[in-house]
Amino acid sequence: MPDIGYLNGRFSPLGEISISPDDRGFLFGDGIYEVVRAYHGVPAFWDDHCTRLARSAREIYIHFSFEPKAFHRLLLTGIQKSGYAEGKIYIQITRGVAPREHGFPVETKPTVFLSFREMNALPIELPGQGVKVITVPDIRWGRCDIKSLNLLPNVLAKQQAQEAKVFESVFMRDGFVIEGSASNIFIVKDRQLQTPERNHFVLAGVTQQHVINLAQEQGRKVQFDTITLDALLGADEVFLVGTTIEILPVVNVDGKIIRNGIPGPITCSLQQRFANLVAQL
Repeated sequence: MPDIGYLNGRFSPLGEISISPDDRGFLFGDGIYEVVRAYHGVPAFWDDHCTRLARSAREIYIHFSFEPKAFHRLLLTGIQKSGYAEGKIYIQITRGVAPREHGFPVETKPTVFLSFREMNALPIELPGQGVKVITVPDIRWGRCDIKSLNLLPNVLAKQQAQEAKVFESVFMRDGFVIEGSASNIFIVKDRQLQTPERNHFVLAGVTQQHVINLAQEQGRKVQFDTITLDALLGADEVFLVGTTIEILPVVNVDGKIIRNGIPGPITCSLQQRFANLVAQL
């Protein structure tokens, strides 16, 4: 069965979908997106993704009809048509099609595009063994709290990671840890969790918030605060979180071994609790 796509009200095989070369998402990156993971046919944490998608639209003044329950039904229909109970749903909304002028076009309808693909899980050994990361300068724009299409710095950072033969690049700004090119980051010190404070340079993660909730249910303290490179390198545990990677231990940063080079007990405990959470969706 071919991968399924949806464009402006119509489902079709993904390979048959054509988007205008005058779409402002193509021309300017003038749009927003979300990635939603489906577990056993259920779009996980849709309310959270929906809230963030709507906020991103408001922040860049894209106005479109957005009814969360109707959108949820759309996702369920796409999952059913795709046949992928374990899937990855990509949602992209742009300002629409118009001649290439920088200012907002008048009376242009937003383009709504979705794709439904099979979720290819990480290699089975990574969650158990952990991964290596490098740090890189954060050269992104000043509104990373908006999940916009402007991802060239993220692409370049991920390529740096691939060339360094590590899993991820972690952005650093003014001496502080920000987030990964496609992930949020946590450190554990003295059994307390810390993640970078939320501001315009950090995307508030859906998985990040659920991990915080799980940790707090265990009675653990979680702080939003600045994290220096020294704090990162001296952490007892480090882990990445994200929609497609879930919770992924980090055992090496810039060539320095974290802890003793194996995933820590708090990270492993949260992995199990998260697995239990999504199994119950």
